[in-house]
Amino acid sequence: MTLPSDDNVNAYTFCVELKGSQWFLQKGKMIAYYGRIDFNGIGHGRLDRLVRTSFHSPLHAADWVVAEGSGKMLLADRAFDVNSFDLENGNLTVRSGNLLAYEPSLALKQSIVPGFLTLIGTGKFVAASNGPVVFMEPPIRVDPQALVGWADCPSPCHHYDHAYMTGVMGGLRAMSGLGGSSGEEHQFEFVGAGTVLLQSSEALMAETARGVVPGEPGVPGGGGGQPTGQPGGVPRMPGQLGDLQRRFGL
Repeated sequence: MTLPSDDNVNAYTFCVELKGSQWFLQKGKMIAYYGRIDFNGIGHGRLDRLVRTSFHSPLHAADWVVAEGSGKMLLADRAFDVNSFDLENGNLTVRSGNLLAYEPSLALKQSIVPGFLTLIGTGKFVAASNGPVVFMEPPIRVDPQALVGWADCPSPCHHYDHAYMTGVMGGLRAMSGLGGSSGEEHQFEFVGAGTVLLQSSEALMAETARGVVPGEPGVPGGGGGQPTGQPGGVPRMPGQLGDLQRRFGL
C-alpha cells in the first residue's frame, strides 16, 4: 500500500500499477510484483488484437511480454537510473536496450536506424540510462555511446572529424570495418527542431544484442561487447589485412 502508483520508488526502481490493464514489458526488467499479474509472450493468440495495434517490431518480438491484471509491478535494470516519460501525440526514438516498458496506447515501431525503436502516440513509457538523462536541442553533435534517443526530429547523420577521415587508422577502419572510435572522432549529427536525449555517461549499458547485427560498440546496429577469444574484441583477419592489424597493434 505504500508503493507509489506509476512513479519512481527510488532512482533505480519504477512502480507500474495495473488496474485490470496491460503494459508491454521487456523481458528481465520486472524484479517483483504484488497482486494478480500474468505475463504472456507477444505470440500469444489471445493478444493478437493488442499486438496488431501496439507492437510492430518483429525483430524484437521475442524480447517482450505483455503484463496484464491487477497489482503493482516493480521495474529495474541492473541499478541503472530508471525514469518514466510522457508522450502526447509524440514521436520518440529510443535505444532498444534502454526501453523497459510502455503503455499500449503507444505504438512501437521498428526504427529505420538499427538498434533503435520508435514510439508513436500518447502515453507513458519507462526507460533506463547509465546516469541521469540530459535533454538537448539540435543542431548538436553527440557521442554515439551517450545517445539514448531523440524526439520529434529527423534521424541523425554520421559525422567524422578530418583527422579520422585522413589518418592511417581511419583509412584502415574504413576498409575493414574493424576497430572503434571515440566520440571525439565520430559523432551523430542532429539538425532541425526536436529534442535529443543523452545519458550522462559514455559507457553503454552492457547487454545481449537484441535484434541487431554485431558491429562497432555505440553505433546503432552495433554490439556493446567484445567477441570472445580475441584481445580487444577485434577478430584477426588473414593475409594483407591481418598484417596491417598486427602492424598497428589491433
